[in-house]
Amino acid sequence: MFGESVERLNRFVALLAEQGVERGLIGPREIERIWDRHVLNSAVVGELVPEGAHVVDVGSGGGFPGVPLALARPDISITLLESMARRVQWLEEVLDELSLENADVLRGRAEDKAVRAELGAVDVVTARAVAPLGRLAQWCLPLLRTGGLLLAVKGASVAEEIARDEAIVEKAGGESIDVVQCGVDVLEVPATVVVIEAAPRSVRSRKGRRRRR
Repeated sequence: MFGESVERLNRFVALLAEQGVERGLIGPREIERIWDRHVLNSAVVGELVPEGAHVVDVGSGGGFPGVPLALARPDISITLLESMARRVQWLEEVLDELSLENADVLRGRAEDKAVRAELGAVDVVTARAVAPLGRLAQWCLPLLRTGGLLLAVKGASVAEEIARDEAIVEKAGGESIDVVQCGVDVLEVPATVVVIEAAPRSVRSRKGRRRRR
């Protein structure tokens, strides 16, 4: 899965094990589960990312899923979007330590107008343990080009979340919602990913105006 990047991935895992708890990136019980629960669970999302895509990882935190995804897919470019200064510092240190040239860090929030203006219309937005689906769609869909994909890594209650937030996602400009299992041949428990395709921007704009009345 990681090819020539496996040594850098091992270094990333070592950094998390050494500093992750102290810097508030992972809990003490997560150290033994970094590989399967965090690293591989993140990397398999690459199954859904088109070749050469520009990806924005919203709420990147400790670097998930963005850093493993960047290591597994050197053909794509990834912007790690994070609002907390201490986590931004961590991400910048990681990119420097790993010499990860296909990733960069941007401080801000997906809903910020300045962030949206700087990023433009991207191909894919990823998010893992960031927010409920409806709120996530409202934040992230404006970042996407027409037909772009929001890939939200979710847990076992995903069906309930979709049923609750489907109307919000549609109003935010989600044209379709699918649930995909990634890493079926790699992980004992595959990653559950909600895939939302962005409607044309003109359609999203009209829906937004109706919502504000």
